Amino acid sequence: MDLSLFLTSQVLAVGLVFARLGSALAFMPGFGERVIPLRFRLLVALVLSAALAPATPVGALVIDAPLMLLPVLAIEITLGIWIGMTARIVMSALQFAGYQIGLISGLANAFAPETGAFQGSTMIADALMMAGVALIFASDLHHVIIGALLMSYDVFPFGQMMPGDLAQQIVKAVGASFYIGFALTVPFHVMGLVLNLGMGLANRMMPTLPVFFVATPVLIGAGLFVLIIAAPSILDGFLQRFTVWLGTFTF
Repeated sequence: MDLSLFLTSQVLAVGLVFARLGSALAFMPGFGERVIPLRFRLLVALVLSAALAPATPVGALVIDAPLMLLPVLAIEITLGIWIGMTARIVMSALQFAGYQIGLISGLANAFAPETGAFQGSTMIADALMMAGVALIFASDLHHVIIGALLMSYDVFPFGQMMPGDLAQQIVKAVGASFYIGFALTVPFHVMGLVLNLGMGLANRMMPTLPVFFVATPVLIGAGLFVLIIAAPSILDGFLQRFTVWLGTFTF
């Protein structure tokens, strides 16, 4: 066998694997965080693509016409972007939960630079996002992510794409992210309802009471207290739902 032809076929196979895995890792929580230098993220994607290429159904490719690669390359990049973006949408449940907690506890104006996006965020939302990213690696969930990327070739066969199903799953991911973010913050909604109802009754009983000055520190203190108690359950609930999605790519 011609050595140059063999090397070319192997490079093409790794390149097509990199098209899917690299596109997915560019947006994947943990691997695709913007605080990680771009060259490091690119190196990790290249190493993973070269290591996982023999385990994928891509195999050695011999293509006479280079233009035949373009449709397959476009499909693989689209699938990779879909996997990474859907994972990022699921991750945004923590961000949405942090926004709600900040709004209820009176810390909505405590801004901080957002970990998983380019816009600003509240302090609690950023803290939850940082904790979620840290737990992805602390709980070895990054191994599950790598396994899910390899399993994606069983769910989405090489060179094939189902645009209707992808669009439908994106819509379901947005709805599931909203539901998860709201479900994780139910204790804070109950706390806010009880405290605001109590302050309203106190104001009716004592009209001279400066409710706004009294309620703000009470809400902040109660919100931080509930956050300390509920944070482990919030993060555990998110990791469980994220792990389930990685196992099926469906909701």
